[in-house]
Amino acid sequence: MRTFAEILAIAAERKGGEAAVLAGTPVPKSAAALAAIPDDRWLSAMAQWIFRAGISWRVVEAKWPGIEEAFGGFQIGPLSMMDDDRLDALLADRRVIRAGPKILAIRDNAAFLRQVGGFGRRVGDWPAEDFAGLIQWMQANGSRLGGMTAPYVLRHMGKDSYIPSRDVVARLAAEGVVDKAPATPRAWAAVQAAFNVWRAESGLPLTTISRVLAQSIG
Repeated sequence: MRTFAEILAIAAERKGGEAAVLAGTPVPKSAAALAAIPDDRWLSAMAQWIFRAGISWRVVEAKWPGIEEAFGGFQIGPLSMMDDDRLDALLADRRVIRAGPKILAIRDNAAFLRQVGGFGRRVGDWPAEDFAGLIQWMQANGSRLGGMTAPYVLRHMGKDSYIPSRDVVARLAAEGVVDKAPATPRAWAAVQAAFNVWRAESGLPLTTISRVLAQSIG
C-alpha cells in the first residue's frame, strides 16, 4: 500500500499541484456542532439522499423546498407514526417525489432517530478511527441507507468522513485494500484500516484523505 504522501503526489501531478488538490476541501464539524443539529435536520438529510438514489440530483434539489413543506419540516414524532392516510396523501402530493418505498423509508428512519434520541450527539461522539462502524450501524438500523447513502448523509451534515465512490474504491483497489465497494464487515474493516494508516501518516481528516484518493484517479 502506498503512503499517503505518494498518493497525494499522484493526485497533485494529475490536478496541477497539491494546492489544487486540497482547495475547497470542507472542514469537518466538531462533535459539539454535530450534537447541536436537531434530529429533524438529520431526517431531512436522510430523506434527501434517499430520494437522490436513482434520480437526477438536480430534480431533487429543485423540488426540495416543496418536499420539506409536504413532510412538515421532517418532524420526527408525526412522521414516525405515519399512517396509511398520511402515506396516501404524500403519494398524491405533486410536491413530493412519489415513490412509496422511499416515503416509507423516511417513516422508518424517523422511528430510528426517535429511538436513538440525540442522533447528532451519537454521530459526533463516534470516533473517526471507526467511521466504518458508524456507517454499518446506520445501515443495519436505518432504512435504505445502504451503498453510499449513509456516507453521503454524514458528509452532507459535516461529519469527518470518507465516501466509497467509484474513484475512491478504484484507488483502494490499486492499493490492494479491496477489489470492489465495501459491503461486508471484513471489507469495511479493511477500508477503515487503510484510512487509519493514512490518517496517522498525514494528520489530515478522513474527508481530506478521501478527496485526495478520489483525485488520484478521477
